[in-house]
Amino acid sequence: MNVLFTGPGVITSATQAGDVSADTVRTAILPLYARFGISANIELRIVRRSNPGPRGKGGAGEVQLMFGHQVRFPTTLHLLNPGRIKRVRGVAYCTGVPASNNARMIEAARGVLNPMTADTYIFSDVSSAPFQLARDQASGSVKTKVGIGFGLSLVAESSTGCLYSADVVSPPSGGIPPEDLGQQCAHQLLESVSAGGTVSSTAASTVLTLMAMSSEDVGRVQVGRNVIGDEQIIALGRDMKVFGLSGWGFREATDSSNDVVVSVVGKGVANVSRKIT
Repeated sequence: MNVLFTGPGVITSATQAGDVSADTVRTAILPLYARFGISANIELRIVRRSNPGPRGKGGAGEVQLMFGHQVRFPTTLHLLNPGRIKRVRGVAYCTGVPASNNARMIEAARGVLNPMTADTYIFSDVSSAPFQLARDQASGSVKTKVGIGFGLSLVAESSTGCLYSADVVSPPSGGIPPEDLGQQCAHQLLESVSAGGTVSSTAASTVLTLMAMSSEDVGRVQVGRNVIGDEQIIALGRDMKVFGLSGWGFREATDSSNDVVVSVVGKGVANVSRKIT
């Protein structure tokens, strides 16, 4: 599968509505598929960046998703050891604004994260704002710049390969200095880590869905109480039950944490596709 998302409405950054950025999908969501035996030929490329426009809409970004690994069933997952945070990676991006905004966000975020781990590296990506055709009554169609703004995506990795993410973006109206966004994203990352478990709230729905589709065996994952108690995760469990997938079992984690171990029996949703030669 090779899909190119382009045109008006494609936003690569995070949004004020709570959507994560394409960077977080690339660095914190797609790597989780490897735990289910799906690892080859999976890539998300950000060809052209764009931030939300007025009222949080608009944008003219371009994203390419390549998903070429076929498996019969996702493998059964047993993920019960959160480990300790060993490094933090991230991407600071700005579109149509000075590159100094990235440097200011990075410096502020590192000021918060360095006491937790010295292995912190945040990449800076600077790009020009994309153009989009707009209607003008006097001169007809004209090109206008859209998607102007900046943001930060952070991912913390533990010694056992668990990933925790955080995302912030400047509002379309502006008015927030880059230093505040950098500190806000770093604190969000620390909150995600402190929530406990082996998966963050951002990735929990992906992990639980793949566990329900895996081979007919019992998979287990340790999650924080606030993560499994989220309204969206509860709604996901109910929807799975409606579509004939197994319910979830719960028990207290055996370690000193306040986490919950979720047991999911896979239904063996098979991939019946065939390659065309």
